[in-house]
Amino acid sequence: MPATLRSLRIQNLALVESLEWEVAAGFSVVTGETGAGKSVILGALKLVLGERADKSLIRTGADQCSVEALFALEEVAEIDRVLGDQGIEPCEEGQLLLKRIFSVSGGNRQFINGSQTTLGVLKQIGDGLVDLHGPHDHQSLLSREQQLVLVDAFGDSRERLRRYQASFQEVSRLREEREKVLQQTADQNLDLWRHQLRELEAADLKPGEVQNLQTRYHVAANSRRLMEISGSILQQLSEVEQSVLSQMTDIARQLRELNRLDQSTDELLRAHEAATIELEELERGIVKYQTRLEINPEELQLMEERLNLLESLQRKHQRDETGLIELIADLKARLELLDHREEMLAELGVQLARELRQLTELGGQLTQGRVRAAKRLAKDIREHLKDLGFNQAAFEIQVEPLSEPRCTGFETVEYLFAPNPGEPLKPLKAIASSGEISRVMLAVKTALAQEDLVGLLVFDEIDANVGGEIAHSIGTKMRSLGGNRQVLAITHMPQVAAAASRHFYVSKAVANGRTRTSLTEVVGDNRVEELARMLGGKTKSALEHAKALLGASG
Repeated sequence: MPATLRSLRIQNLALVESLEWEVAAGFSVVTGETGAGKSVILGALKLVLGERADKSLIRTGADQCSVEALFALEEVAEIDRVLGDQGIEPCEEGQLLLKRIFSVSGGNRQFINGSQTTLGVLKQIGDGLVDLHGPHDHQSLLSREQQLVLVDAFGDSRERLRRYQASFQEVSRLREEREKVLQQTADQNLDLWRHQLRELEAADLKPGEVQNLQTRYHVAANSRRLMEISGSILQQLSEVEQSVLSQMTDIARQLRELNRLDQSTDELLRAHEAATIELEELERGIVKYQTRLEINPEELQLMEERLNLLESLQRKHQRDETGLIELIADLKARLELLDHREEMLAELGVQLARELRQLTELGGQLTQGRVRAAKRLAKDIREHLKDLGFNQAAFEIQVEPLSEPRCTGFETVEYLFAPNPGEPLKPLKAIASSGEISRVMLAVKTALAQEDLVGLLVFDEIDANVGGEIAHSIGTKMRSLGGNRQVLAITHMPQVAAAASRHFYVSKAVANGRTRTSLTEVVGDNRVEELARMLGGKTKSALEHAKALLGASG
């Protein structure tokens, strides 16, 4: 089974104060008197799968209500990938935990594996876990995409589809590459590209040149003032009568006299010597600096012209220095592409033609398989519909060619149904009666029992307004589905209830002035009594009939 519901916990939802339902694989039914709260259980499941919440459902007197569902999965790789994309914790030991909380104040929260998420993500995950059939719209088989998936599964076309999709992707890639070549080699841009490349290559751009030039130009432009300042510093250091270095010489003489009289001043003498060395180094550095400042007017003019050229190119192309260098490489690549344009287009044309032939062949094989599978599947479904009371109903699977190939093939499909003779075939989604659509779904599910990818099927009173013999057929088919799927059914028909592997009874009771709904499993004599109640009363004949139903189903 792809997925099964292990447990459903409900707190403060409508008449339910607290309920925990441990669910097993196979076919289980829920019965009970009208108004006992069977719909609450179905409603709780819908809520935890992402249906919109109404705060009026919160139990009177409670601040909030919560629903929690634990699913067991056979394979978790795909769902873990989806969860990972949303930043949600992966499934542990094949278990998926969904939780929904909504409060009187209107605040709603939803969680997957303990991670808070959005309602949209919760619904996305829930749609792949459960098919609900009844007066609601949570039905995957109404989707034409899902209908096509099931036809392919029935016809064992998954491998053909995989090969077709690989070819389709290659055709798309080749077309995009060809379009790129055509766009990048437009004739109206050719002269412009060549002119731009000549201009940029003539500029002989070098990384970091602009900043270096700006620094040098700023120094050169202020060289006269810099010479004045550095010259003044030299004068104060060594050239005037009372220069710093001459004063340092006098200080040295006095320190030597001080050291002769007090040898503990050795450190002071060494400090003076170090300071003198630093000042002499400063003097040499300024002299060297002045030498670098000797820039002639011609060199200054050349730097100015170079800067003007580089800044002009930056403004013209709206790129910085690095961007201009990248543009050169880009223009070279475009022009090189142009030089080989005809060769590339010819080669792409050959590849595309070859891949299109393969796509046509694979698509044709896929179409043939789908046409055959659609006929066989429709025939199987019609046989199941007869067992469910549609003796003269029409059911077809229409294969419709597409105007353009898609990644799913050359066609789409539509499931068409007419319950009565003389009525036109209509798409499943156009069927108004929830009872009719639910029985059609049961027929489809039975025919596709091995191929359907949804693991939990929930049927809400699909046996409404049918006779006992049809109800017996419904129960038989649900029991058959329960062999490789988990099936939950809410029913008023004892024939359906008797076919289930497990039977749960919903009841309500009043205690301390409050009504509470509870759910219990009925087994043995209790189950016989519940079936008798459903048959009309716990009379001797009803009890015998109930035992007979269980015996026939067992």
